[in-house]
Amino acid sequence: MWPSAIALARHLYERDLAGTRAIELGCGVGLPTVAALARGARVLATDHYEPALDFAAHNARANLGREPETALLDWRTPEIGGLGTFELVLGADLLYERPNAVALADLVPRLLAPNGEIVFADPRRDTAPMFLEMMEERGFELDTRETTVEQAGRAVRVSLHRLRWR
Repeated sequence: MWPSAIALARHLYERDLAGTRAIELGCGVGLPTVAALARGARVLATDHYEPALDFAAHNARANLGREPETALLDWRTPEIGGLGTFELVLGADLLYERPNAVALADLVPRLLAPNGEIVFADPRRDTAPMFLEMMEERGFELDTRETTVEQAGRAVRVSLHRLRWR
């Protein structure tokens, strides 16, 4: 399992998300989606790869007995017309390429509801500072906390970036 997804899921599991409308970007196998659902959120799991949506739905069904909504979403050419806005925008290890950072900095503000929050878990990728700077330029306030995930006998440091409109 990916350390960033584990860190994000742990963070979500500590919160009361009852009634919160959330979207996970790049859901992969859906660990943060499952954690958010378990804590009461209504979750839309998205990915550009259709089998990832199946994995996320299966994992939620196997662990919780219910499924998230799912939708294909390509950050570089997003068609978000019918998605609406979300109180919580989630992502784990999304900033692994410069084009992703740029695309996400453009997309995320369009998905976020007023007074909403973004939480990205990142294993300290080189493109993360660029993304965070772009978000601050767009009017977001940043709070970053570090956490450690043990994996295969080693400690992996993960940054949890929480962003809100100023």
